[in-house]
Amino acid sequence: MTTFEQRLAVIGKLAAGITEHRTELVRATVEDIGFPAWEAEREIDLTVERLSLFSRLRPLLAGRVSLARGDEYVAIALPYDGNTWMNTAIVSVWLAGNPVRVKFAGKNGTIAGITEEMYAPLFGGEVSFDRRSGRNYLESVLADPKARAVIVFGSDRHVLPYYRAVRQSGKKFIFEGPGNDPFIILEHADLEAAVADLMESKYRYSGQTCVAPERILVHESIYAPFLECFIEKSRRLIVGQPGYGKVDVVPLASASAARNIGLFLEDARAKGGRMVLGGQVRGTLVEPAIVAEASEFMWGMRDELFGPVSFVAAFADQTEAVRLAQANRYGLRASVFGDPKEAEAVATALRGADYCREVPEYVFGRFGTVSVNESRSVAWREALITKPIGGYGYSGWIWETVGDRFVLKQGPRLFSLETSVPVE
Repeated sequence: MTTFEQRLAVIGKLAAGITEHRTELVRATVEDIGFPAWEAEREIDLTVERLSLFSRLRPLLAGRVSLARGDEYVAIALPYDGNTWMNTAIVSVWLAGNPVRVKFAGKNGTIAGITEEMYAPLFGGEVSFDRRSGRNYLESVLADPKARAVIVFGSDRHVLPYYRAVRQSGKKFIFEGPGNDPFIILEHADLEAAVADLMESKYRYSGQTCVAPERILVHESIYAPFLECFIEKSRRLIVGQPGYGKVDVVPLASASAARNIGLFLEDARAKGGRMVLGGQVRGTLVEPAIVAEASEFMWGMRDELFGPVSFVAAFADQTEAVRLAQANRYGLRASVFGDPKEAEAVATALRGADYCREVPEYVFGRFGTVSVNESRSVAWREALITKPIGGYGYSGWIWETVGDRFVLKQGPRLFSLETSVPVE
């Protein structure tokens, strides 16, 4: 078996390979997913940087061995927005000593082909790729006694029906799901810093990330100036087709996501929402949209949007801010900007445990990651590496058979720890 240092050396070669295949990967990301080239290039740079950080896992993995033994493996099913960032997910499981079997989303065929080409000479048979449909793949690995654990990125609605099959299989099942994240701006917040982070995190990949803020909660005393600033900056965004020019918002990769956004906007209008920007959905192109005077009863305040659309609501005090943030079935990430003491008080009310733990039932009203006066780029830097991620409610969970008990775990986690066990 290879040592930790030997595996780090392979990861270093993977980083070099990604850099070498940069042009091909950018082109594939534009063609497969429809992301702008400049965003694909930025993601490559971030991925290469993150791969260099895996040495920091050494103390966490000391005294642990892989979950999979012999010819067993860990299965991973990636989402349709899985471009180069997904290397960190694959590598974190492999670094713990597990053979890995990977399923890319069907529309990511070119990215999958380039990735498989890079991995073959470096990982050999320790990382393999499966080209079956998502449903066939998931049903197959759940039935395969050699699959010790299954990691799935996707929709809670698609995964919840597998509860019985997972329970019967006895496998460990790790689900990374959606978010409908709150972005909270308190009365004494640095408005300029808050809006700057909101623009970056909201419109990254045209809002097609699970941790994009979607519910913007603003103290009533600064609601008007915030809205004016947010509208002005969002209006400046360049909307167009993916390619090699500077474009900020492009057509969504999912037609169903675009249709859902259209329904969410219709619902918002019917329930008193004020469309202060955008609101047009033409096929898969969704113009940047801002719904003011949003209420917690609107669909867009309760379900994942996955696009360049924001629902903005005012609150009177910290208690109401917390209540609005918690009025949701998802609990992936929350951001709080404000006076440090006040912001930390709100964050404490929303923050879950530091690491996942067994719970008797799904926990709602808590969030796996809560940042305070911190940009997303800083808060998310070591995510999937040494920073546990994952959420509460239907944003993610672990189903696992422990002894003769089937248990539910919720909260942030690391794939490397969840696919390894202490040395006996």
